[in-house]
Amino acid sequence: MLFESTRGASPVVDFEAALLGGLAPDGGLYMPDRWPELNSADTADDYAATAINVMWPYVAGSIDADVFADICTDAYATFRHPAVVPLVQIDEQQWLLELFHGPTLAFKDVALQLVGRLFDHVLERRGERITIVGATSGDTGSAAIDGVRHCHNVDIIILYPEGRTSEVQRRQMTTVEADHVHTVAIDGTFDDCQDLVKAMFADRDFRERMNLSAVNSINWARVMAQVVYYVTTSRALGGPTSFCVPTGNFGNVLAGWIARRMGADIHRFHIASNSNDILARFVQDRDMSALDVVATLSPSMDIQVSSNFERLLFEMNGRDGEHTAAQMAAFRSEGRLDVSAAQHAEWIAPVFTAGRVSDADTLDEIARVHADCGLLIDPHTATGTRVARANGGDGPVVTLATAHPAKFPDAVERATGVRPALPDGLADLYERPERIRAMAADLALVQDFVASVSRVGR
Repeated sequence: MLFESTRGASPVVDFEAALLGGLAPDGGLYMPDRWPELNSADTADDYAATAINVMWPYVAGSIDADVFADICTDAYATFRHPAVVPLVQIDEQQWLLELFHGPTLAFKDVALQLVGRLFDHVLERRGERITIVGATSGDTGSAAIDGVRHCHNVDIIILYPEGRTSEVQRRQMTTVEADHVHTVAIDGTFDDCQDLVKAMFADRDFRERMNLSAVNSINWARVMAQVVYYVTTSRALGGPTSFCVPTGNFGNVLAGWIARRMGADIHRFHIASNSNDILARFVQDRDMSALDVVATLSPSMDIQVSSNFERLLFEMNGRDGEHTAAQMAAFRSEGRLDVSAAQHAEWIAPVFTAGRVSDADTLDEIARVHADCGLLIDPHTATGTRVARANGGDGPVVTLATAHPAKFPDAVERATGVRPALPDGLADLYERPERIRAMAADLALVQDFVASVSRVGR
């Protein structure tokens, strides 16, 4: 399997190079050169075993089969639930897929526990060191840090928007005591953080000097690992299944689209947005225009530039990288992405619906689910269950429960009167000392900091 850039101006690479590179040199995102078909004979009950089989076509030729199997088994042994991603039924047709049983209580662990181990294996074998620079709206940062905290050949710098994450999300990043882990509070939004990361990758001299790599969902390995839970869930329900996905950056729902493209029995995807509703406006009205980011109770979705949509756009354009690059350049300069009515009718309308959920409705939904089922859900999951009820009705709908409610205790307590407790292992999080560093959203300033802490070349 080889990987090509969505912008068409970079050489094709193997899995190992796509993993370590993250972003292609031309600024595009890596995509596999073909879509493998799922093995219909693979009905393993064990999550790790299914993960090995689903992902193997993408890594074959870069990593030995036995090594990859050990990496997957080790990654998913870190989860607190034996099913790794258990399904919970909440009414006749509605289900929750609990993706928060990993070390940092968020769905990002499902991919990043694997990706960290892949980095460690490849870098150790090659005798190389990398500098990981990432942007987070809340959960990616802590999951990435936990995924690589034991990697000897990695320095990691995570940028997060100051004051726009929950306290638990922030503390999970700033309380890690490791010399190779660094977090920076950026005076701005997640989109500002993401722009800084992309600009560093676009600076070829800096990128090569620091040997930069990425853990955001711009890294193909992140998306690849998320495909697995769509496969296991659709198989568990034994028929056409729809999914409701709370998403801002489009990576999670894109993984579902890929699972469907590979042959998983998936009917539709319902996209749940908060007030930062660029994806909902695009699905409903073909309006992908970036507005100002609004702070909400679901901060991981406070995004207006959905990076992973570029991968689907590349497919919609018949894998025409030059055309995709021109569209993305126009979006960056004008704040609007134009997709033809014919493309929207062919690619979007038959597969996706979407809904927007306000903060008030989010609180109402958290309260409703608690009253009806006795379950506490976080604000992101609540946007999903709300949209699933409104847009469902065509068979079972599985809402992705993307974070543990204890990551957002203030909102959950406000809605239900119950303050969710952190699980064992994180119970002392509020007592741990923090290392906080704040910076303006200034590229030169951030690059100087990255260069000062990276051990590449030393």
